[in-house]
Amino acid sequence: MLTYAPAIVVVVKRTKILATIGPASESPEVLKHMMLAGMDAVRLNLSHGSVEHALMLHRRIRQVAVELGREIGTLVDLPGPKVRAGSFGESGVVVNDGMHVRLTPGNTASTAEMIEVDYEELLDGITPGDRICFGDGAIDAEVTAVLGDHLQARVIHGGVLKGRPGVHIPSERLRIATPTQEDLRILDAFVEEGVDMVALSFVRSASDVRRLGTEIHPRGPLVIAKIETRAAVENLQGIIDASGAVMVARGDLGIEYPMEDVPHLQKMIIRECIAHGRPAITATQMLESMAQAPTPTRAEATDVVNAVFDGSSVVMLSGETAVGDDPVNVVATMARLCERADAEFDSRAWVRLVAPLRVGENMPGGEVYGITDAMTSAAARVAEAVHASAILCLTRSGFTVRAMARFRPKTPILGFSPDERVRRQLAVSWGTTPVAMSGFSDNETMVHEALTITKRDGFARSGENVVVLAGTDASSPATDVLRVMRVP
Repeated sequence: MLTYAPAIVVVVKRTKILATIGPASESPEVLKHMMLAGMDAVRLNLSHGSVEHALMLHRRIRQVAVELGREIGTLVDLPGPKVRAGSFGESGVVVNDGMHVRLTPGNTASTAEMIEVDYEELLDGITPGDRICFGDGAIDAEVTAVLGDHLQARVIHGGVLKGRPGVHIPSERLRIATPTQEDLRILDAFVEEGVDMVALSFVRSASDVRRLGTEIHPRGPLVIAKIETRAAVENLQGIIDASGAVMVARGDLGIEYPMEDVPHLQKMIIRECIAHGRPAITATQMLESMAQAPTPTRAEATDVVNAVFDGSSVVMLSGETAVGDDPVNVVATMARLCERADAEFDSRAWVRLVAPLRVGENMPGGEVYGITDAMTSAAARVAEAVHASAILCLTRSGFTVRAMARFRPKTPILGFSPDERVRRQLAVSWGTTPVAMSGFSDNETMVHEALTITKRDGFARSGENVVVLAGTDASSPATDVLRVMRVP
């Protein structure tokens, strides 16, 4: 087991890091040092392990975060409609390029010649020419014929199949609803636990998101829609409006689309998401080689930096921190890459891209959103003009902070809220430091408290300018006051 010397945090980054917790990273010691190394939020992947174990980890993560005085967001990633093959056994079997295989409904055992697929409707809707992929998509086959009790397929890219690998069926052919009953059972347990965010797999429309049935954040968890299907890309606008954030799940996107399309889809999805005041998470194979290696490949380092330049709010680590050799080193490496990329980010070009787009203009309550949109746009310009040391956003739901973060200001954003869940949800908002305040009252009282905390905690010094965004009073429905103030 690895042991770690006390960490010294020197990295100042704006892009947030979401790390998956697993056997390699679930001890209190490793969790502590991952937080100190730059981890902002944790992901619990419910595709693996039991709900009971994940709930235990959730409580442990909260405890470690409290001990460190950190606002660490927690995310439960629901498994979604998973289709698996019948078991190939521990030793596995080899399927070679060009082999012809039979695919048949079942869930007992598979061989190189006959693969059982645990999906009763396998023979309904599949047509010749469809691609069926196994595992992470490295092994795939093309359906050549639909016969009475099985599909005939030719292996395009072969390899070794072990255990019960996942089977990817084209999303437009899959007839399993999202969320599944198992998703909802897991969600109920974690809502009761107070989880901050929930990621929904295999989203195809805004209706899928609404079927979760959770209360709107922050009363309920921030809902993150995973964009991993053709249908999700085609219905992106509605999904963004129905969600609290979006994840670019590049693994399944790379199966549903030609590989050459994925980088461009990534850029488009991130741009649309950020423009509408939603955090965007870029996921899949970011530093994958670091599961075993002490340093990433040059291509992986470039991928992380390009994700930052694309406008990602968050970059996600998966197996690298869940089962890798040194999760703390992975987080520290990602933090350094993000810090350097953040420093080179062209914020002025980004503002020109985002400024013409309006947050929530087609949503219910659009007038309220419009006020916040205008105020945050002005605040970004004012902060630069007066060389502000910080932008202080006093927020009930986190919306003001997320709207402010769209503009990627050079000035640090402080998200003040009395609500613990709001502060933890802000852990995935670009450039934002969540800060606790006592409550909401009249504007003067709230602003005075925020200025006092800003000075006390070293975010700004006496005599420096700060920009303050807040409501007129506790009952204000929108952020309608913008002030430039000098720290006393």
